[in-house]
Amino acid sequence: MKTFYTADHHLHHSGMELSFGKIVETFEKPERAEIILARVKEVGLGPVLTPQDYEIAPIKRIHTPDYVDFLKGVYEEWRAAGRDGEVWPYSWRHRSMPPIDKAPNGLDARLSYYSFDMAGSITATTWQAAKRAADTALAGADAVLGGERTAFSLCRPPGHHAGRDFFGGYCYLNNAAIAVQRFRDAGRSRVAVLDVDYHHGNGTQEIFYDRADVLVASMHGDPDFEFPFHLGYARERGEGAGEGFNLNYPLPSGTQWPEWSAAFEDACRRIAAFDAQALVVSLGVDTYKDDPISQFKLDSPHFSEIGARIAALSLPTLFVMEGGYAVGALGVNAVNVLTSFEQAGG
Repeated sequence: MKTFYTADHHLHHSGMELSFGKIVETFEKPERAEIILARVKEVGLGPVLTPQDYEIAPIKRIHTPDYVDFLKGVYEEWRAAGRDGEVWPYSWRHRSMPPIDKAPNGLDARLSYYSFDMAGSITATTWQAAKRAADTALAGADAVLGGERTAFSLCRPPGHHAGRDFFGGYCYLNNAAIAVQRFRDAGRSRVAVLDVDYHHGNGTQEIFYDRADVLVASMHGDPDFEFPFHLGYARERGEGAGEGFNLNYPLPSGTQWPEWSAAFEDACRRIAAFDAQALVVSLGVDTYKDDPISQFKLDSPHFSEIGARIAALSLPTLFVMEGGYAVGALGVNAVNVLTSFEQAGG
C-alpha cells in the first residue's frame, strides 16, 4: 500500500486550545503524523511518497472560492490590523439571528461567519499546511484511479469537520471530500464515504447532504453530549436528491466494541447495497479506549477487525487520516486498520 505524506504538515501548529474552561496544549499536533509515519515504516506497509503540488481547482470543487480566499489571506489581514499572535474567532451567530446569504465585511465578523469553534487557530502558514493536506488526499485518490487497489493519505491537519465555507474542529479543508470529488470527476459515478472517527464529520455531511451520487455513513458520539454537537442525529438522512444517502449512527458515551461494530456492520451493508465504484474512509482512531478527548472503548485489536471488514467490501479504497489523540497507541491503531485491510486481500 502506498502512503502519501508531506512534512509540510509541520507548517500548521496551533499550540493551544480552549478545552472545558482551560487553555491547554492542543491535542492535534505535528507529533501525530510523525508517530503514524514511523509505524508505517516499521511494519513495511509500502512506499512513502510525497504528493505533488496540485492546482487549486480541485479544492474549489468542494470549497467556495470566497472561503478559499479567506483562508489564504486572513493571517495577513490580521497582522495588517495590528494584531499579534495567531488568528482566533471569538463569537458566532446564534440561532435567533436572521440568516444571511453572504459574508460580512469586517475581519472579526468574517471570522465568525467562516468558522464554528475555537479548536484551532490560523497561523502564518496554516493555509500552506492545509493545502498540502488536500494535495496528499488528491495524490491518494489519483493512485487509486491509476490502478492501485488502495492508498493511504496521511493528511494533517485533518478535514472532516470543514464544510464548504467553514472551518472548525482542527479542520480547514475537507481532505476526504476533495478526494471524493476527484473520484467523481474522473468518472466514478457513485462514491461512498465511511467515517469511523469518534466525532461526527459534520463538514462532510454538509458538503454532500443534497447529493445522491455520494453516500456518507458515520458512527460517532451522540451529538447530545459530544462535539461538534447539533448535527449527527439519525434523523438527518439527506435532503432533496440526497434524501436517504446520509447515514448517521450516533452512539452513547462508553460504547464498546459489540455496539460499535453492530453500527459499523450496518453501515458496511448499506455501502455494499449502494453499489459504489470507490470508497473513501475517513480514518479516525479516536474511538480508542484511552483517547483523551473521546468516550468510546475500542481496543487496538478492534482496529484490525475494522480493516478486514472494509476489505470485504472489495472496493477501490482510499484511507484519509482524521483524528486520534492517544499518541502512545496512535501509530499502532491506525496502521492496524491498514495492515489488516491488506492481509484480508483488500
